[in-house]
Amino acid sequence: MKIRVKGELPIAEIRQALFEKLHELEDDLAVRYSMGATLYVNPTNGFGERVEPHNKHGRKVENLYSDGPYRSAADEFKL
Repeated sequence: MKIRVKGELPIAEIRQALFEKLHELEDDLAVRYSMGATLYVNPTNGFGERVEPHNKHGRKVENLYSDGPYRSAADEFKL
């Protein structure tokens, strides 16, 4: 399944649009689980020109990986 957000938007607005679509997927379509997800981002400078993100060492960053949301110690130890 593909979720697409069109147009050049600030990251905060893309985050909100994704949140709303995931909420719709869960509530309206009764989907509760997924085998992960891949999000492709096309970074721009706000004027439609592509930019390449770099880390604090000046190296180009092409991928970010996540093992899921942060889990508190209480969640980890079922407290």
